[in-house]
Amino acid sequence: MKRFYDAELETFRNHLIKMGEISIQQLNDSLKALVEADVGLADQVIARDDELDRLEIKIDEEAVRYMNMRAPVASDLRLVIVGMKASHDLERVGDEATGIAKRAVRLAAEPALKPYLDLPRMARIAGEMLRDALDCFLNGDAVKAAAIIRRDEDVDAINKQLYRELTSYMIERPGTISRAIELMFISKSLERIADHATNIAEEMIYLAKGKDVRHDQALKQGEKSV
Repeated sequence: MKRFYDAELETFRNHLIKMGEISIQQLNDSLKALVEADVGLADQVIARDDELDRLEIKIDEEAVRYMNMRAPVASDLRLVIVGMKASHDLERVGDEATGIAKRAVRLAAEPALKPYLDLPRMARIAGEMLRDALDCFLNGDAVKAAAIIRRDEDVDAINKQLYRELTSYMIERPGTISRAIELMFISKSLERIADHATNIAEEMIYLAKGKDVRHDQALKQGEKSV
């Protein structure tokens, strides 16, 4: 019977990993669509968002069924609860990627306002954070999870810098306002994706250590370890 329980948890875990892989791909494809003005790819990102929605529902259903039927021990209960929370964050990553893709479609119809350097950099960091968070989920690596949390500040700094730059564009060249606003929204979406990766990393620490670090500023600033 224990082997059956383990199989159920493994299925649950695999669905979450699949969801993470799709979320990362959606992020990468949405930025590629933006940089290359690829409307077809952007449309694919938009169409695939439903797959993440279905996976989130499936994960929630599996979690509730498992808790109702198996009376899980504390460690398994933490896994299920953390998995449900992580799936919600991954679904939100998909939503943000879809929003980026929609803005990429609109921007593809106009000349690029500026070379796309900062946004791909933000996306790369956020994607690495998501990938590392999934690795932490598989390996129970709380130290690596703490490092993910500290990287969120890098994305925040780029977002603030880009906002200042785009604000200057709008003041000096009013004809750029619509494009600058679209880029601001994309930058904000990337900043939110990094936030979701941070949320997942915090949950991974809870899973590995049983410690709630969501409001631990010393940990986020690297002043202490887990």
